[in-house]
Amino acid sequence: MTLDSVLEIVKEIVDISLVWLIFYYILKNIRNNVKLTLLFKGVLIIMILKIVSDFIGLTTIGLLLEYVIMWGPLALIIIFQPEIRTVLEQLGRTQLLGRHKVLTVDERERLVYEIVQSVDYLRKARIGALIVLERDISLGDYIDKAKKIYADLSSDLLISIFFPNNPLHDGGVIIQGDRITCAGAVFPTSNNSKVGKKFGTRHRAALGIVEETDAISVVVSEETGRLSIAVKGELFYNLSLDDVRMMLIDELRPKQDDDYQDDMNEDDIYEEDK
Repeated sequence: MTLDSVLEIVKEIVDISLVWLIFYYILKNIRNNVKLTLLFKGVLIIMILKIVSDFIGLTTIGLLLEYVIMWGPLALIIIFQPEIRTVLEQLGRTQLLGRHKVLTVDERERLVYEIVQSVDYLRKARIGALIVLERDISLGDYIDKAKKIYADLSSDLLISIFFPNNPLHDGGVIIQGDRITCAGAVFPTSNNSKVGKKFGTRHRAALGIVEETDAISVVVSEETGRLSIAVKGELFYNLSLDDVRMMLIDELRPKQDDDYQDDMNEDDIYEEDK
């Protein structure tokens, strides 16, 4: 085998790997965007119907689907331009090697403890709050438009930010790693028809940001004092303090956490705090 043939094989392997890498990140970001996930499913259904209609000879349906397939991409680009732009932006912002900082067990323990302590106080005082935790997809666009803080996370600081007389209490707080990056952040509101009318702007904003990214949103209702968590395009309403604690522990674990003993120790620590 000559050197040229070896180089040609290496080039083909690199070429195929890059194509698969691109598809992987596109599908990963589509999965994190609820609207684009539904769009992808719709396109897949149309393609299946076209194959079935051609196979069993449904001429009229086949012709209509052919027109849909012919002009559909142009219509989708026009209609879903904001969502497509969001995915492309996420591809540029996503950390290729995972989140910017993988928290240790002690750091995750402290992070969850401080958040739980703050929301416990806020719910009892009926003070509304929205806390968003960044994961793999960057929230840089929202941070740029908010008030920068860059402070160590503490329950006292979170409580003071959301205190009614504070100018920043209306917006959301963004946490990167174990630090508060900004306050007063404004997020897109969800138009999900499944969300009841009883939910206000704060809950819809919490759901809106997790529909477009892989962030975690923690919400304290100003009217009822109830706690909610929005994650992976879903809103979990009226949670207990222990529910919030355990959901945060589970969601903040590294995706590939093979250290079983560390996780068991972490759970034991929180069991002792109950």
